[in-house]
Amino acid sequence: MRNRVVLTAVAVALVAAGCGGKRTDTGAAAANGACETSDGRITIATGNTGGVYYTLGGGLAQLISDNTRLKATAAETGASVQNIQQLVAGDYDLAFSLADTAADAVNGTGAFEGKKANVRALARIYPNSTQVAVRTGSGIASVADMRGKKISTGSPKSGTEVIANRLLEAAGLNPATDVAAQRLALRPTVDGMKSGQIDGLFFSGGLPAPELTDLFTSMKGQVELIDVTPQLAAVQKISPVYTEGVIPSATYGLPTDVKTIEVPNMLLVREDLAAGDACAITRLIVDRKADLAKIHPAANGIDKATAGKTEPVPLHPGSQQALAG
Repeated sequence: MRNRVVLTAVAVALVAAGCGGKRTDTGAAAANGACETSDGRITIATGNTGGVYYTLGGGLAQLISDNTRLKATAAETGASVQNIQQLVAGDYDLAFSLADTAADAVNGTGAFEGKKANVRALARIYPNSTQVAVRTGSGIASVADMRGKKISTGSPKSGTEVIANRLLEAAGLNPATDVAAQRLALRPTVDGMKSGQIDGLFFSGGLPAPELTDLFTSMKGQVELIDVTPQLAAVQKISPVYTEGVIPSATYGLPTDVKTIEVPNMLLVREDLAAGDACAITRLIVDRKADLAKIHPAANGIDKATAGKTEPVPLHPGSQQALAG
């Protein structure tokens, strides 16, 4: 099994981990309202080491392992698109994903054109902020100004790449020809910004992103965030999950707040996940969000009132039970 790692709750230390696999479900525990897990192991697909998925996924794995009969491990991945593909393939049991990518998967559109993914949602969790940083002096004040520039559009098959390409297209640019796209994870992207090899970057993630904190701290006054909301109406025609948001100035020590585009995150599973497992994990996510927020403050965005709003992705029956209680 490819590059599996365990992420601990605080230090996110790495230890060897095993493979996931399908488990049959009698449904008895969930049917009786017990919301009890089976004995076994589950694997969680997260994202790049510089992102919130990776950090929060480690915390979730620890929370599950400490409070259920399941032993959970989490792995670094390329994020949303790859996560869903490998979830369906059986490589992982639970996967973080942006809601727009998840919608593409169940509808058979975008990166999943003609290949609908039969997945279920455990819960809608915190929102991702689209964070577009550029070097001051690069001549980039808007997405349209990225023509001819070296722009990191995120890891291949990531949710960041999906929204980056949609925003570029909404600004009238062809991502394949009008920009020198650097398809990089956040850490090498930040290194490229520092060295002057990259003019700007897209990143979709919770606030704050540790790697961007590093960028804005080490290059104070030399980098800035730009407003991408002029492209909001265009991307909303693709998916209604996109909404306007704001990145508070205090997030990265910026002079002012910056408007942005937000998209919710989801935790996805296959439909064959045991109902008791789905129920128990969902309850942990909503009832113990304070513990997850100690790992990363983005978890404060988890809200039981909105956790079940995962359309068009169907909610897993076990999660329905958890959120109804």
